[in-house]
Amino acid sequence: MLVDRNVLRRVSRGWRTRLDQRLRLLPYVALATSTLLVVLGRNEPDLTRQPLAVSFAAAVVTAAWLLWFTTLHPQWENRRRTMAGYFIGFIVLTAALVWTNPLYGFFAWTGYLNVLYLHGRWRLAGAASVGIWTAVSQVGGFTAFTDPDQWATLAVFIAINITIGTAMTYLSIVTNDHHARRAEVVAQLEEANDKLATALAENAGLHAQLLVQAREAGVLDERQRLAGEIHDVLAQGLTGIVTQLEAAGQAEQRPVDRRRHLDTAKQLARDSLAEARRSVQALRPRPLDAATLPDALAEVVDGWSARHGVPAQIITTGTAHPLLPEIEATLLRTAQEALANVARHAEAGRVALTLSYMEDLVTLDVRDDGTGFDPQVPREVAYEGGYGLRAMRERVHRIAGTLEIESEPGAGTAISACVPAIHLGAAA
Repeated sequence: MLVDRNVLRRVSRGWRTRLDQRLRLLPYVALATSTLLVVLGRNEPDLTRQPLAVSFAAAVVTAAWLLWFTTLHPQWENRRRTMAGYFIGFIVLTAALVWTNPLYGFFAWTGYLNVLYLHGRWRLAGAASVGIWTAVSQVGGFTAFTDPDQWATLAVFIAINITIGTAMTYLSIVTNDHHARRAEVVAQLEEANDKLATALAENAGLHAQLLVQAREAGVLDERQRLAGEIHDVLAQGLTGIVTQLEAAGQAEQRPVDRRRHLDTAKQLARDSLAEARRSVQALRPRPLDAATLPDALAEVVDGWSARHGVPAQIITTGTAHPLLPEIEATLLRTAQEALANVARHAEAGRVALTLSYMEDLVTLDVRDDGTGFDPQVPREVAYEGGYGLRAMRERVHRIAGTLEIESEPGAGTAISACVPAIHLGAAA
């Protein structure tokens, strides 16, 4: 199950906030617990202590100190001098509490939490100072300073506490720095991913806009093509028909000439009708009306092979999926024009087509074993009414594709069209 990254970040921040709030309460809890132990142990003979009133006064001042600097003014955390003053006051108050009663050692250890308010290597010095008063409370209080027999014990306890405290603090500093760097890297990666996603979305929009413009340009091209074909082919054919019929009318006394003119008019009519049908079909590829692109190509290949007696086959690789109509029409027209060129010029014995669906691209390869030609030599339109290689390339370029031609005399020809694999509905 996929979870939104924003949700994870909010959950993580909420968890850290709750943990931080609980850590801020620990000094109060430890102070209250230590005070309760002081009250319960007021009759213990082994404890060196001051009157309860003195302990209570020190505890109240300490609680007020914590409340003012950390609870009521959390925004002061980033003020180095303010927090350094707070920590010094905290250490002094901790020493006073331990002086009133060593049971306040249970509160003294919370100084390690307050070390986090310091910066840099001052945290290690702060941890060492906390370790000193923790050790003093562990050996029974301030009497250890006045009893020479306890000096060695006090020194050992101080050394152990300072070593452990500074080591754990150093480890915490290193861990926090590592987490901070990692969080910064993650934030940079997320920002880069967001920018990349935005760029991809903009690119998709621009690509869709390009296809819309290409569609409009294609409509204009088709209009220009039809206008040219009507003028150059259909109009001339109709003119020729009229001319031949008029000539047949003037040759009523010459049956042979009259028949010749009528036959010529019929042939011109048939040719003009064929041209008209071809022009209309060029507007919208008929095979794509009720079939997928692979099936439409297979129909074109089978029909071409049956008409010209040349074996031809098509192979489809990858997962076929519907593409934008402009892309499918371009690939189909490319295949038709390539096969038409093979029939007119290649004298091939075999033709193979390969349609390949990839993640971002679709390619169509048409190969024959015919006579071939030199691609470096300029070539004019291959046949009357057709497009030729130049027009094929222009049509592919209009949808941001490429057309590559490999050939040499006597070695056949390979035409490869590569177009973007934009799914149907991507431009919606």
